[in-house]
Amino acid sequence: MRQPDTRIVLGLHRSRHERGLLESALDLGIRNIDTAFNYAGFRSHAILFQTAADLLPCFSVSTKVGFFPGAGGRNDHSLEPGRLQEALETTAATLGQAPDVVFLHNPERSLGDLEPAHAADRLAAAAGVLTDAVAAGLCRSWGISTWNPQPVLAAAIAVGPRGLVRPWCLMHRAGILVPARVLDAIDDLAGCLEVETERRWGMSPFGGDTGDSVWRTLALRPFMAAGEECSTAAAAFRLAFALPPVGRVAVGTNRPEHLADLVRALDLGVDGHNVERFRDMLARRQAHAVAGSRGGVAAG
Repeated sequence: MRQPDTRIVLGLHRSRHERGLLESALDLGIRNIDTAFNYAGFRSHAILFQTAADLLPCFSVSTKVGFFPGAGGRNDHSLEPGRLQEALETTAATLGQAPDVVFLHNPERSLGDLEPAHAADRLAAAAGVLTDAVAAGLCRSWGISTWNPQPVLAAAIAVGPRGLVRPWCLMHRAGILVPARVLDAIDDLAGCLEVETERRWGMSPFGGDTGDSVWRTLALRPFMAAGEECSTAAAAFRLAFALPPVGRVAVGTNRPEHLADLVRALDLGVDGHNVERFRDMLARRQAHAVAGSRGGVAAG
């Protein structure tokens, strides 16, 4: 059994909720699992309790609230305090324990179409519910999980530093495929919320699936330390800790051997200079594209 390591979070969004997978994760030293109120058709918490209640205390369990059952089988998003509170209470009861972290799940879904002042009020109210949940023992800490950080950043800025209750951690996209504008917004949001690198969690390091064609064309060796020999998938996973800098990365899989490969990838070295050069290149390309679009509008 490998020594415990907190850097990998086994995400259950696409992973089957199987006891064997959780046992393999423990054997590999993985001590974090991440799920959500709406995963597995809103049954994720119940399945975990039914199949692995005795294993859950061995993990730091994080989950998310923000999506609710809607008409026609769709997921509705809401930051309404009453619905969040009910989800928090149900989560703790169904899991049979208070989660270590509860994330506000993709708050941008309810903030994106609002005026900044209205979005600020909505975000502040939701943050208050999560803060009260910690005080009430429904969870040990809370965070924000965002796929599109720009609306969350705008709302956080509108709230202002004195009015916003800051989360303990922040989850966001990470990896070589994240666009420059998103990387910049993530860093700005982390700075606004005063979330340090160790409390930032990356997610979706492969942008979906390592079987996608993009992974057959990317050359990632220049980003790795001299002499490192590894697969493209291993390099991509290791780079997710640097683009942008995070302390943990959540990744989903159904194969214990894939988890083992990712654990080994933690020991790989990264060429920090080339990573910075890559981010600079992305920033220049983004600036050029913005300038070009403005020029086109002006010319039109």
